[in-house]
Amino acid sequence: MTTTQSPRTVHEFTMCFSSTPRGACLARRLCGHRLDAWGVPYGSDAHDVVTLVASELCANAVRHGHVAGRDFHLLLTADPGTGIVRIEVSDTRGERLPRLSAGVPEDGGGRGLLLVEALADRWGCGPRPSGGPGKTVWAECTAPGLT
Repeated sequence: MTTTQSPRTVHEFTMCFSSTPRGACLARRLCGHRLDAWGVPYGSDAHDVVTLVASELCANAVRHGHVAGRDFHLLLTADPGTGIVRIEVSDTRGERLPRLSAGVPEDGGGRGLLLVEALADRWGCGPRPSGGPGKTVWAECTAPGLT
């Protein structure tokens, strides 16, 4: 008898949020909820890491990518086959590309990308996939337990 294994479903969550601190907070909470539903429970190291990385990317979209009247877009995908969660945050400010600074600026900002660099397996920036104005900053994190 031959058995075939059904392909695992790649999970996806996508939504637009207001480019405000409240929108970033809501995006973080919904990321956490989705991760838990996908088998990465609240309180686990993987859940905390992915949620923190998503939070930093969303906060950066609000702080550095804000254009009045424009939302930011979040795409969260999780592949149980590879155990990778990918976070993509798109905003409409293409001229303000993220970069790591050598040190922490005097204004107290600049720590977000240092956290992303330290916690994510990979991260980067590119044009918006939709072809619209702006950029997409993405990060990938390993999350054992995805179902």
